[in-house]
Amino acid sequence: MSPTTTLATSAIPSPMRLILASTSPFRRELLTRLQLPFETVAPETEETALPGEHPTITAERLAVAKAHAVAVHNADSLIIGSDQVAYCGDVLFGKPGTRENATRQLQAMRGKEVIFHTGLCLLNATTGRTQTTGVPTVVRFRALSDVDIERYLDREDALNCAGSAKSEGLGITLLEYMHGDDPNALIGLPLVALCEMLRNEGIRLP
Repeated sequence: MSPTTTLATSAIPSPMRLILASTSPFRRELLTRLQLPFETVAPETEETALPGEHPTITAERLAVAKAHAVAVHNADSLIIGSDQVAYCGDVLFGKPGTRENATRQLQAMRGKEVIFHTGLCLLNATTGRTQTTGVPTVVRFRALSDVDIERYLDREDALNCAGSAKSEGLGITLLEYMHGDDPNALIGLPLVALCEMLRNEGIRLP
């Protein structure tokens, strides 16, 4: 999916600081692959869906909100915001927060296809240019037993992960298959789309 761009002015100042609006170690590790200097800043945002909001809209709205929250004190920067939601039909699976919620989520998803939609935003805080997109990944969970679920949760902390499964860790063992344009999107940062956005801002890659 091509990114949507909102452009306030065409000027691109240089040099620009690159900031990842996240403290996730997994998103940080992904971004290091591009071999660009960057900083990480925790965004102060409320990560809840609005009433009646479709999950894809939620993910993309929160990605933009995270970038703008960090921009308040970092006006000379390119800021990357990302957010992910998981859903199956009309059921939204957010970050479980507790062991009990994680167990219920995994029980609800076993044997089913779940869409993990990752919203991505690149904000030029100086010009106001905002590029946004969403990258879906379709995942089918194995027909997990309750014992499988409890054994997994005993061994991996997935309480701050949408859908209660870390595909970058032991959570990969819970899956039957996955389909998507960018395997990095499932971990939380779609690098293919991000590279396009960065090039649009004049950053040479590789």
